[in-house]
Amino acid sequence: MKASFLAPVALALVLGGCARTGEIDASGGITAVRSACPVVGVAAGTGDITLFKTPGATDEGSIDLVANMTNVRGSCADSGADIVTTVSFNVEARRTDTSAARDVVLPYYIAIVRGGTNVVAKRVSRVNVHFDAGQARGQVAGEASATIARSAATLSDEVREKLTRRRKAGDEDAAVDPLTQPDVRQAVASATFEALVGFQLTDAQLRYNATR
Repeated sequence: MKASFLAPVALALVLGGCARTGEIDASGGITAVRSACPVVGVAAGTGDITLFKTPGATDEGSIDLVANMTNVRGSCADSGADIVTTVSFNVEARRTDTSAARDVVLPYYIAIVRGGTNVVAKRVSRVNVHFDAGQARGQVAGEASATIARSAATLSDEVREKLTRRRKAGDEDAAVDPLTQPDVRQAVASATFEALVGFQLTDAQLRYNATR
């Protein structure tokens, strides 16, 4: 199943490439290789889901089904004014009662997160895991996509110049990492986005994942 949405927000700014983020190269300055594509991953605490036979139960003996999101990967079409990012993954599930065939529908989401904390767009969809009679394990592929305006990912020329300008020994700011400057740091954060997927959990399921 596929979920998609349109959001006029920025994609991730990736500083690095062959160099690490903020790495000072041999001639001075910060090596900065930009990509319009977002960093793809699983949001903390939402990569697995546990269903129980009895509402409110959380003991191991009451577990009905456990599912995990695995093999998360992203692809990106970054030509043109819009960036299309597709996140694909597998859901691997294990149930305790194998007596009959069963279908289990599990909700999942894709979210665009800005600056590491601010969710600017989110879409919920669902996958169906099928179990044949006598089968304890099931697997299904899932996918979610987002189309985002490229223009929002562009740093100003001024900020880009501060990041990439070569610095010579003896310069007043030769030893200063430009990312320590508040205006540069804020600009980079504003242009940094992630495409995160995970299971759409209830408050009780989130608590269970956090405390087990």
